[in-house]
Amino acid sequence: MSFTAEVKEELSRVESTRSCCAKAELAALVRIEGTLHITGNERYRLEVATETAPVARVAIKLLHKVYGLKTELTVRRSVLHKTNNYLITVPIQPKLPEALKDLGVLDETSGLALGVSPLLVKRDCCAISYLRGAFLGGGFVADPHGDFHFELTAETEELASDLVALMARFEIESKVAQRRGAFAVYLKGAEPIVTFLALVGAHRALLRTEDVRIIKSMRNDVNRLVNAEIANQQKTAEAAMEQLDAIRVVAETVGLEDLPPALREFAELRMANPDVSLRELGELAEPPLTKSAVYHRVRRIEELAAEARGDGSGHGFSGKLPRS
Repeated sequence: MSFTAEVKEELSRVESTRSCCAKAELAALVRIEGTLHITGNERYRLEVATETAPVARVAIKLLHKVYGLKTELTVRRSVLHKTNNYLITVPIQPKLPEALKDLGVLDETSGLALGVSPLLVKRDCCAISYLRGAFLGGGFVADPHGDFHFELTAETEELASDLVALMARFEIESKVAQRRGAFAVYLKGAEPIVTFLALVGAHRALLRTEDVRIIKSMRNDVNRLVNAEIANQQKTAEAAMEQLDAIRVVAETVGLEDLPPALREFAELRMANPDVSLRELGELAEPPLTKSAVYHRVRRIEELAAEARGDGSGHGFSGKLPRS
């Protein structure tokens, strides 16, 4: 089962406590998954199609509970995708036209309404139910082990804009993309997706997403630390090689035995310990030296080597010590 199917299965078990919330959830489901057929004078037939059994169950339950509408269910097996397709038909019946107006599918003149009726989402609880129904109808959320991605499908730009506004009402920032004649309201990154899942009641999916997000964050932190340590070790090694090169030049031209005791001690320590940092080198001295004291000796050796080469400057020592 895909992660999207898991989330829909969990949301299908969330009960709308108010009749207005149940209506809002059904309205979103019908708007996104429904097809309206019109024959004759206001003779309507509604079809709601889905590939998810829990969504079909919710649609049938709400159609019966909220409006007392008669429904017919047809289940077909997709040979190509090896999944069931569920077609819920609401046949022509006296209650259907008013139900369609109440759901915001038809406006007061019996024309098709394009956006979300403000009356359906007047309360925050109803807005949340509408978003839940929108996900049940046309939602997608990627498995958190991969990239964090979330979408709600919308047939019209008006519906997409209204879904963006509904999410913004709960401080969830979303964007709209047009794809193949339809629209997708999408979220990027874990934070808004987690917020949406918590809002609509997908708490099990929320915990799973949070667990994966924490593991990813820890892994990224470890990778950053390892990369930083590798880079630091490389800088330390390069600096040590430059110091050894400077010591070699001084030894060949001036002679280590003619150096002041402090510089001779540093040169001998560095040659004996080519892989350690300046801080560690200072700790090996007798008595131990501060990093700044060791740094001063490095600069002096660099200057002597530069004079011996005749270039008048330090040999590649940047003056910025690698972190130890």
